[in-house]
Amino acid sequence: MRVADLIKKKGSTVATLPATATLGELLEVLDDQKIGAVVVLEGEDVAGIVSERDVVHHLRGGAGSTAALSDLMTTSVQTCTMDDDLTHLATTMTQGRFRHLPVVEEGRLLGIISIGDVVKARLDALEAERDHLESYLRQ
Repeated sequence: MRVADLIKKKGSTVATLPATATLGELLEVLDDQKIGAVVVLEGEDVAGIVSERDVVHHLRGGAGSTAALSDLMTTSVQTCTMDDDLTHLATTMTQGRFRHLPVVEEGRLLGIISIGDVVKARLDALEAERDHLESYLRQ
């Protein structure tokens, strides 16, 4: 299965904020949308990504909620394309110890996938394969 197949099923909505947004604004988006990361944009370009883990690290250092996202975001963002294979991305995400990958092509943000999305897609594929095999055996 490719990223394009997953995005087609789950949709291409991505929570974004500008780098000038505050940590307080980020927390509001994470809580309201029940998500674990937000892509940080400068104009239409991906400037970084901020996850719950980044927030914990930042607050543990004693910083307050008025800090700008540019102070805590990860700037070396690993991305993927619509043609990438989900099995390969699962390995990449596991080895890199990150849970979110923005989908970017030609500089445009097209979606985001999480490790949860990848696991769900794999479980769905295994269930479909099982159902197919059971149906075959009943014939």
